[in-house]
Amino acid sequence: MIPAFAVGRAQSLLHGIGQLKSRGAIPDLPVFLNSPMAEAATHAYGTHPQELRLPAEQVRALAGVAHIVDTPEESERLNGRRGPMVIIAASGMATGGRVVHHLKAFAPHARNTILFAGYQAGGTRGASIAGGAPSVRIHGQDVPVRAEVAMLDDLSAHADAREILAWLGHFKRPPATTFITHGEPAAADALRQRIERELGWACHMPYYQETVSLD
Repeated sequence: MIPAFAVGRAQSLLHGIGQLKSRGAIPDLPVFLNSPMAEAATHAYGTHPQELRLPAEQVRALAGVAHIVDTPEESERLNGRRGPMVIIAASGMATGGRVVHHLKAFAPHARNTILFAGYQAGGTRGASIAGGAPSVRIHGQDVPVRAEVAMLDDLSAHADAREILAWLGHFKRPPATTFITHGEPAAADALRQRIERELGWACHMPYYQETVSLD
């Protein structure tokens, strides 16, 4: 079971699974895409392959990698399905969506795997599971987590500090102030220091409820 962000990450996973199957690296087991938003995004990918970096035939192949789960009833039936399978469902941090129903069904059993494919922000259900919590709260119940928990660390859609600095370095003139509003505090502050030191720009990390006037 893979909690996945519906736009971008789910499609990356479909592409990766399709490539692994075509190479014979994994068995041809059934794959289910269980997210209306991910379904819509996958359709958009197939409609506009020219906007993507993948060859058009690989973009169109995404739709055939997984069975699309269309209805809540079909989603519920997955929880009773037996045998090897892959379920990709939103939300990516297990804060809501259809994936929480699958967690409730599959997390208590050691034969299953919960595979996180993205960053898990502190305080989310995904972060608790990734951090080794013995149980999580779902629909007012404490659900034990006995399934294997694993993490894919190389699917980040965010640029790292080196890539951000390279992008900023192409600006024709620096902004009056650069604001860092995303990321863990320690990492964000390290980036602030690098921008100030390497580019000589004024850089600021806004604090909670701070307001800034942009003239």
